[in-house]
Amino acid sequence: QVQLRESGGGLVQAGGSLRLSCAASGAIFSINAMGWYRQAPGKQRELVAVIPSGGTTNYADSVKGRFTISRDNAKNTVSLQMNSLKPEDTAVYYCNAVLKPLGLSRSYDYWGQGTQVTVSS
Repeated sequence: QVQLRESGGGLVQAGGSLRLSCAASGAIFSINAMGWYRQAPGKQRELVAVIPSGGTTNYADSVKGRFTISRDNAKNTVSLQMNSLKPEDTAVYYCNAVLKPLGLSRSYDYWGQGTQVTVSS
């Protein structure tokens, strides 16, 4: 069974930094894209950053220049370094992976359980 396990998150003051990490484990054949989404109270889940297996990264306009996504293909991990955090970055952050499990013919979306990031003003 495939699982995404997140770590990091927490409470930080505006202007501070946090780092989120996510590890994919289980019967995985290949991973296409890995990324981070977030959902603030009363709002829809939105893309924060995504890194394909062989392409360029993509960021939401609101985090460009402040957040950096990175990936370790050998370890099936993805990280999000968040700098210059703002109160509006407060949300539950979810790790996402588009991957093909062993024995299956196509890729599926998998999600982590979510981790809370709170930025105080």
